[in-house]
Order: sequence, then structure tokens, then C-alpha cells
Amino acid sequence: MTPVAKLYGDSLYELAAEEKKEAVILEQIDAVKELLHQNPDYLRLLSMPSIPKAERCSLIDEAFRDQVEGYLLNFLKILCENGTLSELSGCARQVRNRYNSDNGIIEATATAAISLSDAQKAALQKRLETITGQKICLECKVDPAVLGGIRLDMEGTRLDGTVENRMAALKKEIAEIVL
Repeated sequence: MTPVAKLYGDSLYELAAEEKKEAVILEQIDAVKELLHQNPDYLRLLSMPSIPKAERCSLIDEAFRDQVEGYLLNFLKILCENGTLSELSGCARQVRNRYNSDNGIIEATATAAISLSDAQKAALQKRLETITGQKICLECKVDPAVLGGIRLDMEGTRLDGTVENRMAALKKEIAEIVL
């Protein structure tokens, strides 16, 4: 994350916190980010220096006026005016980081060879919450390369109980054997 995204994201979060609208702003900024990600041509249009800033801000106003909180709408216009709309993803990430920190939430990603059932997801989330003593926001991914088991990424730590990892360790051990 760039220093600009961190600064802008912190500013938006602090404003949202003052108004007790952190969850709403978080949900809306994620939706706007996803919408712009799905429409890269619109993002390019909003970032074109050849189009006057007032026109670009007017396009943002027309597109989002009744869809998002006024604070977020003004935030998007500020990003547009300053030529930093490309930092929106980083800003959204910083807003989420601050929200998670303030609400005792840890993000975790579980990767398995096949999709986990709802019961497995719930059991894993409950177990992680018991271990950490915090609320866990669990994202589950499927990667057939892991072959079996689960790889868990949480707060910069990776716990790898996959068959893929075990086979790599075994291959390394075999390579180190001197005959």
C-alpha cells in the first residue's frame, strides 16, 4: 500500500468513525472499488487529464450521488481532482485495516484442494476464534495444487498442512540423504 493510499484511507476512516458510519462506508467503498474494477474503461475516463476535473467530478457525482454516503462521494471526487483515483483499492484496504483493528477482527484465508463445506468453514472459523480470542473473517479458496489438507494465512503467518507442502519437505529430505 502506498503512503498516499494509507493517508487518504486513514482520513476517510476517521471521518466515518466520527459519524459512526464505519461499516457503511466500508461496505460502500468496497462496492465502488469492485464496480470500477469491473469497468476499467470508466476508471480510465475518470483519470484522463485531457478531460477537465470539473467534468470528471460531475461524472462521479452522476454515477454515485444516490448510491453512496455523501462523505464517500466527496472522497471519490477528491481522489479524482488530485489525480489519485488509481489509489482507491489501497484506500479501501486501509479503511478495512482500520475497521478490523478497531473491531477486533482478524482476516484469515484458508486454501484447500476442494471447496470446504459450510460446516467445515464454520468449524474452522470457530476454532480460530477460540485460539485467537478475536473474531475471524474467513475467506476460503480452492487450489487443486495443494492436493489435500489446508493452508492457512493469518496476520502474516502461514500454517501449511497441505499434502503439497509435505511432499516438498519429503523431496528435500530425500535429496539431502547421502548414500
